[in-house]
Amino acid sequence: MIARIVEGRGGIFTVQNENGEKYILRAGNKFRYQGITPLVGDRVHYTPGESEQHGWIDEILPRKNTLTRPPVANIEKLGIVVAEYPQPDWLLVDKILLNAFLQEISPVLIINKIDLGRTALESAKNMYSKTGIPILYVSAITGEGIDELKKELKSFVSCFAGQSGVGKSTLLSKLLGIELETGELSRKTMRGKQTTRHTQLFIRDEVMLFDTPGFSLLNVPEGIEPHELALLYPEFNKYLGQCKFSPCYHDTEPECAVSMALERDELNLDRVERYRLLLAEVRHMWQNRYN
Repeated sequence: MIARIVEGRGGIFTVQNENGEKYILRAGNKFRYQGITPLVGDRVHYTPGESEQHGWIDEILPRKNTLTRPPVANIEKLGIVVAEYPQPDWLLVDKILLNAFLQEISPVLIINKIDLGRTALESAKNMYSKTGIPILYVSAITGEGIDELKKELKSFVSCFAGQSGVGKSTLLSKLLGIELETGELSRKTMRGKQTTRHTQLFIRDEVMLFDTPGFSLLNVPEGIEPHELALLYPEFNKYLGQCKFSPCYHDTEPECAVSMALERDELNLDRVERYRLLLAEVRHMWQNRYN
């Protein structure tokens, strides 16, 4: 019997099968001996329990990918949520994109709270229109754009990421028709208060969405070589192989195709400047990888 783990707490796991039936299971000791921890999102073979007894997870099926912060498996689409307020952290957006591309997860950029203004939407279009990443705008309050977002996520296991306070839980509630605890923005700092304490996967009408603790502390992925970073920027692809030097880091090198494209206004300045900021971080990590 096959089901998907939708919640895990203290070694007790809730799974849901294709018929919508839920079972409470434990993981056998063999997983601990193998160094494997069942994750929310895992597809598993299971044996249901009898009467009031818990059943057992018998096997964890191969994963498409895993994330460690938060610990989830088999994400297919990652909705990166920003909003008019709090002020968007575009560097965080770029870091989340790097992780998505490395894990072969399809990103979607979601501009929430569109009822409060369109400054964030216009900024997103200017910076990311040449990446090929879908850019959707929604309002969890008025319902604007919710149907379009639901179509984008339908039949995929998806997760929202972004700063606290951008309305991830409110948006999830609107999409799935369920009530989740949501936090208000601090009036003093305009930063959100984290409300999600553990990871859970909700499945409603072919929409499968994780409710997860925030990604606001997400770092640049470890193990990237400096010359590989540019490969994670889709808008750079058309300039590959056109630089004078190889490898070219698209930083200060002369006759760099990316730098020349920037001078011709073919690339977004803010996005390239953040790339170079992250490049410096990747170089530092690479130089100190054995320390």
